[in-house]
Amino acid sequence: MPRRHLRMTGAADPLRAALRDLRTTLDVPEDFPPDALAEADRAAGNPRLPARDATDLPFFTIDPPTSMDLDQAMHLAKRGPGYRVHYAIADVAAFVTPGAPVDTEAHRRVNTLYFPDERVPLHPPVLSEDAASLLPGRVRPAVLWTIDLDADGAATATHVERALVRSRAKLDYEGAQRQIDDGTAEPALALLRDIGRLREQQEVARGGISLNVPEQEIVERDGRYGLEYRAPLPADGWNAQISLLTGMAAADLMLAYGTGVLRTLPSAPDGAVARLRRSAQALGIDWPHHVPYAQVVRSLDPRDPHHAAFLQECTTLLRGAGYTVFTGGNVPEHAVHAAVADEYTHCTAPLRRLVDRYASELCLAAVGAADVPEWVLAALDALPKEMAEGTRRANTVERECVDLVEAALLKDRVGDVFDATVVDVEDGQPAAGTVHLTDPAVVAPVKGSTPLPLGERLRVRLTQADPGTAKVEFAPA
Repeated sequence: MPRRHLRMTGAADPLRAALRDLRTTLDVPEDFPPDALAEADRAAGNPRLPARDATDLPFFTIDPPTSMDLDQAMHLAKRGPGYRVHYAIADVAAFVTPGAPVDTEAHRRVNTLYFPDERVPLHPPVLSEDAASLLPGRVRPAVLWTIDLDADGAATATHVERALVRSRAKLDYEGAQRQIDDGTAEPALALLRDIGRLREQQEVARGGISLNVPEQEIVERDGRYGLEYRAPLPADGWNAQISLLTGMAAADLMLAYGTGVLRTLPSAPDGAVARLRRSAQALGIDWPHHVPYAQVVRSLDPRDPHHAAFLQECTTLLRGAGYTVFTGGNVPEHAVHAAVADEYTHCTAPLRRLVDRYASELCLAAVGAADVPEWVLAALDALPKEMAEGTRRANTVERECVDLVEAALLKDRVGDVFDATVVDVEDGQPAAGTVHLTDPAVVAPVKGSTPLPLGERLRVRLTQADPGTAKVEFAPA
């Protein structure tokens, strides 16, 4: 999923046109081949259904209000002094035949791509936004996780199986947060806060960190478009903790089984951490040398524009993440995800990410529900490279979208002067670096003729902004 979220509201027709042109320039595969669409139509009406019926569990989903590709549904309950988490994941394999057109196209796309104005889906919408999606009131095949937690939120038992499920409610983050805060939430939803907080405490104890990176929203004010930050709610983080819990449980199952695919991330090199410290200093964020990075991040308020900008910078430490495949009990030496501070895998978003479908099959095999299918074993070795290429494409889309949006929003303001903070200076080029504008929420290059004052406020003049031609650039005013 994207690290720097951009969301568009309102018409913004010129910007939408520029984004359409960008998709053409990047050769984004928007239309599905006819044979894939025909296969998806057939599969939508004839999925492979599991024997177990778990439709008695009142699942709910929490997603952005306009989302239709609902990968996950949950039901939470007390269990003695602890808790039981039921987490249903869309069973894409119930609809997709290995080697057939939908599968072939999914391997070409690898990920759902996110643009400010639309998504480019991994699977045909008849599946991803309808037949395979965990929409409310619909009986759906799912990969059902049951994870028991003790009173402190630590996992004590895990089981996974195929089952039919039915979500009862489609919630969004603001609505879920409101119900939890005002005491009107059903017991299963109310427990999200309790379990989420316990899992956050578990994260702190193992040295992990979750980045609550704000979305940037394109808004219209006084006839002009601008960028503002939308801070995530606590419910965003609690919901993410359930997904993280499942990814860690899945990794444990595969490691014990001896065959699997992990999401891995090495520790950040000293140079990257040193650069991040400079950014913290520039944005006025206190980071004493004896304080760990994770502790600093947990102290941030994403509603503060400077903290929000620093959280965006923190995503640079996620570079180097990849996928590690292992078979025959040959567990990899470097199996830990540094940000999670534990073994971890991607398994909770199969409608939007290719690897998750394979992880589900491996976990089902690990609990003895079935042998690993041949189509999974045959694809394993190639998965890391495919996912790396898909991630590069998604990162390119993200980067180009940010550049285009910033240029489009500022194209009529070339020559204007803005208040900014110098957040980075290039090594060996002290007159070139990066500034974070106070308003709008833009982070962009700056070039001058004298050394830049790192960490200090600076008035800068916009020298170029032409979407599709010249990216945003500033000079000291």
